[in-house]
Amino acid sequence: MNKFLKQIKIRLTDISKENLFIRKILRTTMLLLRKIIYLKYYLFNKINDKTIIFEAYMGRSYACSPKALYQELIINPNYQGYKFVWAFKNPTDYLDKEELKFAKLIAYNSKEYKTYYSKAKYWISNSRVPEYIIKKPSQIYLQCWHGTPLKRLGHDIISESQNALNTKQDMINKYTRDAKRYNYFLSPSRYATEKFISAFGLNRLKKKDIILELGYPRNDFLFKYTKQDQESIKQSLNLPKNKKIILYAPTWRDNQHESGLGYTYNVETDFNLLQKFLSKNYIILFRAHYFISNSFDFAKYNNFIFDVSKVDDINKLYIISDVLITDYSSVFFDFANLKRPIIFFMYDLDLYENFLRGFYIDLAELPGCIVKSEQEIIDTLENINEYQKEYENKYIEFNKTFNYLDSSNASLKVLNKIL
Repeated sequence: MNKFLKQIKIRLTDISKENLFIRKILRTTMLLLRKIIYLKYYLFNKINDKTIIFEAYMGRSYACSPKALYQELIINPNYQGYKFVWAFKNPTDYLDKEELKFAKLIAYNSKEYKTYYSKAKYWISNSRVPEYIIKKPSQIYLQCWHGTPLKRLGHDIISESQNALNTKQDMINKYTRDAKRYNYFLSPSRYATEKFISAFGLNRLKKKDIILELGYPRNDFLFKYTKQDQESIKQSLNLPKNKKIILYAPTWRDNQHESGLGYTYNVETDFNLLQKFLSKNYIILFRAHYFISNSFDFAKYNNFIFDVSKVDDINKLYIISDVLITDYSSVFFDFANLKRPIIFFMYDLDLYENFLRGFYIDLAELPGCIVKSEQEIIDTLENINEYQKEYENKYIEFNKTFNYLDSSNASLKVLNKIL
């Protein structure tokens, strides 16, 4: 039966991709049905003023600012007596995490999920909460979001989106519906505040004053990690100790999607060439975006490429990496706190800028060079010390503009505001 239902879901997704009218009908009907089902939980569960529910990346991870806030809560005596609930797509994967013993683990979108969303006084998420979840007036929703935006979001997407599942208007509607429920929205800078207000339509909703411009809690760790943390992480990943580490973290493409699987990523990087010229001194940690559902086979690059896409918290990868290579992902904003070299591999820049998303900032502001070929990557890495000196002043200005609020105690600042 499950296989049959899955095939039906795949077929409906395919139809939705092809016909906008049918997509709208299906989505409207499903949302209405889910809201009707949720009403039972909404009406009959009383709010508990000391219950907090957390989720990161729609239940995919134990990471980001929700994790940082939770970590502060469980060690801070001011917050004793609170009940903590974490929602995961696969809760059993987290049963062995020592610090999660202080929380109840529940399955994303399960009956317990609906129960605790209807009972929890506080919701803490870094992505959109399902639209069918109806917020009670006295509940408090803290939207942490998951990065400083480079690519345009929501209301700010200019061209008609080539997203496989959503039109430009679909995206605007999703952002608006979630924003209507917000009580607070975290921001790491004045720049990010302006973009979030615009992207989520907070001006139109008369909610621009909900922004908490306090820095990102998730970056606290980047100011507190130890040498022991670095060694422990390298050991857990079985990484060689005599090589420098490149973190390669590309983002997802809106137009790459497979029904029944999800968003996919077509690896277009010539790793054969990179291995030939770099493997003597470097290894690569390949980190796929959390939206990406397909798997990758790097067996032929044994001891050169390590697939670390399953590592929940990317902070662990930041602190052990000597260089970051990315494209349009916001990871470079956070990584810049470490003042280490960043290379922007934008082999499909024209497509991404003009047809998929577009950007908020002039790419000339980036704290590193844009390359479009593997040979340029190799040339840059062969002269990495000179490269870093070349971009030193731009790096300083970049952090003054985008990361000036990040510190070791943003988590505590945020909790003092919302609790």
